[in-house]
Amino acid sequence: MVEQILEGASPTRMELLEIRKKLILAEKGHKLLEEKRDALVERFFGIIEQRNNLLKELDEEFKNAFLCLIQAQMIMGEKKVEDISYLTEDIGDVSFENDNIMGVKIPKMNADNLKTELKPQYGFFETCSKLDDSQKKFNNLILKLIRLADLDGEIKSLAIEIEKTKRRVNVLENNLIPKLYATRKYIEMQLEEIEREDFFRRKRIKAIMEAKKEKET
Repeated sequence: MVEQILEGASPTRMELLEIRKKLILAEKGHKLLEEKRDALVERFFGIIEQRNNLLKELDEEFKNAFLCLIQAQMIMGEKKVEDISYLTEDIGDVSFENDNIMGVKIPKMNADNLKTELKPQYGFFETCSKLDDSQKKFNNLILKLIRLADLDGEIKSLAIEIEKTKRRVNVLENNLIPKLYATRKYIEMQLEEIEREDFFRRKRIKAIMEAKKEKET
């Protein structure tokens, strides 16, 4: 396989110095990008593990919350539970911001203004304890659902950045760095050839001059 060199490379000492500098920078950049890629991948799988654990927790807690709700419906009737649900207090709003992980912007939801410990807005004489339990359990799920959304957003952002970093590593590893090595080798060989030709030229000139000097004496 023929080694490719950089376009427009001229076999001069100045060019050789520039290629050597570029090669050093490219190799440093390649190392840093590899470290960044590996760190992002490690973080990526760590977040996936967190999300999977949280999903298991949510699955169990949703089952318990819905069980209480179903029991409340059985005791009070579905229509009564539905009517009471409209009395739910507004819990507030979430705000959106960005976190920064190794230069990657990660979307985050700020839930500081949310009210998750709400007092029931209905009378206790017309309801049952299972409805209270259901409301409490569903309220407790809110922050975990927001956390799950944050983890999903982080996973998506990290996946995009990992792919970008992998492409940059591959370009350096399979394209630019091999071309720089080939260009350096090409220039060095060309300079050696020029020096060799120059050496033989000087040697020949010296021999001619010495022969001419001997002839004159």
